[in-house]
Amino acid sequence: MNKRIKVADLPEFDAAPYLDSETSIAAYLTDILKANDAALLAAALGDIARARGMTEIAKSAGITREALYKALRPDSAPRFDTVSRVCAALGVRLVAQPVHG
Repeated sequence: MNKRIKVADLPEFDAAPYLDSETSIAAYLTDILKANDAALLAAALGDIARARGMTEIAKSAGITREALYKALRPDSAPRFDTVSRVCAALGVRLVAQPVHG
């Protein structure tokens, strides 16, 4: 017997538990950046910040915890300054590579 599962019945995936090393975080961000989607980047940074501890990341970034949650929600488009500060607090940096080459 083939039981069908509706997509709506599946649990929402949470990447945070898998972001347990700098290598996994870098790989995750690299894949996210390929999508060229600011809202997706914000959500990914939110996943990483939750994995590392939102309060500590907010403190290190110099913004309030509430502002960090707001800036990194999935439908947001954070300013570059916010992204840069959060990346620094997470211990990662965004790197440019040539598209062709």
